[in-house]
Amino acid sequence: MSPRMSADQRREQVIEAAMAEFAGGGYEGTSTAAIAQRVGVSQPYLFRLFPSKHALFLAAAERCFDALEQAMRDAAGGLYGGEAITAMGRRYREILAGDPTMLRFQLQIYAAALVDGEVKRIGNRRWGQLWRTISELSGEDAAEVMRFISVGMLLNVLTAFDVPYVPGEKLPASLDAWAREVRE
Repeated sequence: MSPRMSADQRREQVIEAAMAEFAGGGYEGTSTAAIAQRVGVSQPYLFRLFPSKHALFLAAAERCFDALEQAMRDAAGGLYGGEAITAMGRRYREILAGDPTMLRFQLQIYAAALVDGEVKRIGNRRWGQLWRTISELSGEDAAEVMRFISVGMLLNVLTAFDVPYVPGEKLPASLDAWAREVRE
């Protein structure tokens, strides 16, 4: 028998489960029953931790951004300039390759933001925070931060559509070669 968890520990576990469930089904397609079942708690207990499905989705969105920001901090780890940018880019590619839940949930957050003002506000605030973090960690100017984030968003699309690519300086040429070969 496992030891009893505190409400805070269980709350963390529920957020992680919610990220995985929302990643697969989106906000509308995910039931709180599925999240509760994944964690092994009752639905009424889940609602003691989070007052609504919406509150849980917002907490999961915050956690997703927290994880992205922490991954960038860990990757930069004392590096600066181009070395920090390269390390953060490498880490993001590792996340995309190793954790499909993270990308799927990011895409669900973007979709929800189109119809949900609270999700949009969180996304707006957290994208600004992520931009500042990348800028501060790398010391790079706005144009380089924009390039870095733009490539990251492109990698999201490439990963979602399973487009083969070579990272780094060879990315444009590898995409051009792929685009010229792909046919219906």
